[in-house]
Amino acid sequence: MIRTALPSDVAAIAALHARARATYYRGRVPEEEYNGTAETARSREGWARAVGRAQSQGRVFCAERDGEVTGVAAYLTADGETTLTQLHVDPAHWRRGTGAALHAACLDAWRRAGIERVRLEVYGHNLRAQAFYASHGWRPDPADTPSGTHRTLWLRVPRASGE
Repeated sequence: MIRTALPSDVAAIAALHARARATYYRGRVPEEEYNGTAETARSREGWARAVGRAQSQGRVFCAERDGEVTGVAAYLTADGETTLTQLHVDPAHWRRGTGAALHAACLDAWRRAGIERVRLEVYGHNLRAQAFYASHGWRPDPADTPSGTHRTLWLRVPRASGE
């Protein structure tokens, strides 16, 4: 089930986020930077802000199975640009359609809001995520110059069938 995240979900979301990040950061980034005490507190605060913001500014969706949060997606719209800021699936629930269902919920919300183009940044070494996004139509902007450790991808939001 995909639903809007609630304040009571923040601890579960932050823990899931840490588990997901460990799969692609471990061995590449010091653990303290993605799973240390300060980062855990920062993550919870960030998720609490995201869950609490007005829907006109973005949304946070949770995937839930048997009462457990198994995935999360968040986007933010600011200054006329929409960014998919997070999409994570608990590694114990990979390859079950959770990420695709979260992505579909975001697409539906973007269509309803009249959003035509969305951006995201993905860690360069996270090839699993890059393959997922490519399979859902995300593409690098040829005009963008890669910089740092992340790649920027863009999606033209497809119209709903029948439009």
